[in-house]
Amino acid sequence: MPQVELDTITADGVNVFYRSAGPPTAPVLLLLHGFPSSSFQFRELIPLLALKFRVLAPDLPGFGFTAVPAERKYEYTFDNLSLTIEAFLDALKVDKFAVYIFDYGVRAHPPY
Repeated sequence: MPQVELDTITADGVNVFYRSAGPPTAPVLLLLHGFPSSSFQFRELIPLLALKFRVLAPDLPGFGFTAVPAERKYEYTFDNLSLTIEAFLDALKVDKFAVYIFDYGVRAHPPY
């Protein structure tokens, strides 16, 4: 079973904690956790996916071990979460990836 690495990287003024596994040359699969959770929710899935993918699972700002310095004055909006994840991917030099988003952005709509 592939080894899961725990690391942090500064992106968008945020110290982003993330879990990663898999070959560095494999296609990248980005796992984004739901509310109220962290990358920990994927702890048993990451090694399985890492057999075929380079798996990246960050903790979003405000969750898990990701640290947002007070002087950053971070506004916790979906737009800003997206910008931070974009900066995270840029910092890791990832320009092509597939993404699995757990439950953010899912809304129940009334029947039409």
